[in-house]
Amino acid sequence: VCVCLSVSCLVLSCLCAPSSPLQGPTMQQGEGVETEVTWEDQQNINTFGRLNNKFHELEDEIKAKKDMAENLEDASNELILTDDEVIRYQLGEVFCHMQREDVESRLETLKEENQEQLEYLEKERDSVLAKMSELKRILYGKFKDSINLEED
Repeated sequence: VCVCLSVSCLVLSCLCAPSSPLQGPTMQQGEGVETEVTWEDQQNINTFGRLNNKFHELEDEIKAKKDMAENLEDASNELILTDDEVIRYQLGEVFCHMQREDVESRLETLKEENQEQLEYLEKERDSVLAKMSELKRILYGKFKDSINLEED
């Protein structure tokens, strides 16, 4: 019996050897040494895959927040350059006329909220990376070159 796993972009490559019905699947490492894949190992591999997916989702969200910060900064700069006291401000899909001071305060509030969310996402990403590093250490420690947890 052999179980070879594919986790998102990551691949657990293995050379499988027959195992007895009482043992779990085994992986043959490069030196010909067999290592049993335990339930805990399977859970660690699955957890690593989920964390990897979450990492990529967080990266996408962080990129979107950085783009939003740049857009808000551009809007603030454009507001400085204009002489109008009444500004067209977009709310959802419509534009409404608002006083310049109101628009400035809304933009500042949006920039602050966006920055807080960006900091939270970056902390979350760092936490996920730390957990992934720990799982890599555990899995590479057991399976050595029989497992590949790096991005392709």
